[in-house]
Amino acid sequence: MAGSLWFLINTAQAVVGVTLSAFGILVALLARLVTGSPDVGLWMARRLWAPFLFFGAGARLQVEGLERVDFSKPHLFVVNHQSQIDIAALFYGLPVGLRFLVKDELRQVPFLGWFISAMGMIYIDRRERLKALRQMRRMAGLFDQGQSLVSFPEGSRSIDGSVRTFKNGVFISAIEAGVEVVPMAIEGADRVLPRGGFQVRPGVIRMAIGTPVATRGLVLSDRRRLARQLEGEVRQMFSDLKERSRNSGA
Repeated sequence: MAGSLWFLINTAQAVVGVTLSAFGILVALLARLVTGSPDVGLWMARRLWAPFLFFGAGARLQVEGLERVDFSKPHLFVVNHQSQIDIAALFYGLPVGLRFLVKDELRQVPFLGWFISAMGMIYIDRRERLKALRQMRRMAGLFDQGQSLVSFPEGSRSIDGSVRTFKNGVFISAIEAGVEVVPMAIEGADRVLPRGGFQVRPGVIRMAIGTPVATRGLVLSDRRRLARQLEGEVRQMFSDLKERSRNSGA
């Protein structure tokens, strides 16, 4: 009985979520066309879409460490990837419009691909290394415009929820632009929306923001060391969040 009830609830959540997301994307695209700027669409994602998804999922977001970052400056945020709801958590939890590095396959997805392109986000073709590096170098242009970017350096969602090895290519543009890199950890997203299917469950998602790491003075050969440093910091924050989650019983 419980399984059938959850199936009906999740089906309703999916229908409402997809319908309102599609409507919101159309409004964001129209605003982009009229204003020539992605700002309205990014504001909608942060202030309307993400809070609605959390409300609809019965999820709560707890954020710590906001005071560590000067959000008036551009940053590269690097985050572990547990669930599709990570994106909503980042929009919801950070007080700035965000652009993401996304896999190239999403370009072909109706509505979603249109939104990603219109908002100036960066596609990464993981099948072709040289092409991916050229695409990532577009990040420097966004940094120069004062924009912040989010990357999941693991490359894909974690299978078991743990933090996987960081790829180092994403740090090239951060070093070239001299922007600070901010380590972040997300914990609990895989319980709210696990991999495989659409089985949403209420819960708490915790997000920790670490101390920004300077890149000025680094050279491209430092990117591997930088990747290992940031990976270690994210692993430690994730471990701390997981411990607090166990202690709270959430």
